[in-house]
Amino acid sequence: MFRGASSLSLDDKGRFAVPTKYRDAILSEDQGTVICTVALNEPCLWLYPLAEWLEIEARLLKISNMNPRARRMQRMLLGNATEYQLDKNGRILLAPSLRAHAELGKKIMLVGLMNKFEIWDEDRWHEQMRQDTEIERLGDLEANPEFDNFSL
Repeated sequence: MFRGASSLSLDDKGRFAVPTKYRDAILSEDQGTVICTVALNEPCLWLYPLAEWLEIEARLLKISNMNPRARRMQRMLLGNATEYQLDKNGRILLAPSLRAHAELGKKIMLVGLMNKFEIWDEDRWHEQMRQDTEIERLGDLEANPEFDNFSL
């Protein structure tokens, strides 16, 4: 399980170092192999350990590519999926196309979301958090049965 948000820096080549608290889990389970792709609905990237990504691919394989939405999802997720191996310093070099999609600057946020990470430009992340907090404070929550029995 990945959780928490880490402020990191991209170097001039577009690399960032995965924090040590996550690095060990990635190295032990997937020998340091991760898959990065574009997020479908937000200006960020999704970063999966290989084992988690293989489950996503298996689910994508089961949906018909005759459906236009399914085809778009497959095209976006699989077409942008890039495999990386953590280097000896625990770094990942993000492809320029992925960095451009998420409009990443020098400062990024690596956000743990259970089975994956989101990678955000730091300023965009803070703006997203501001917007999300404002929506939640307004209490204008969408009806969603998944949350009927959820409490904190």
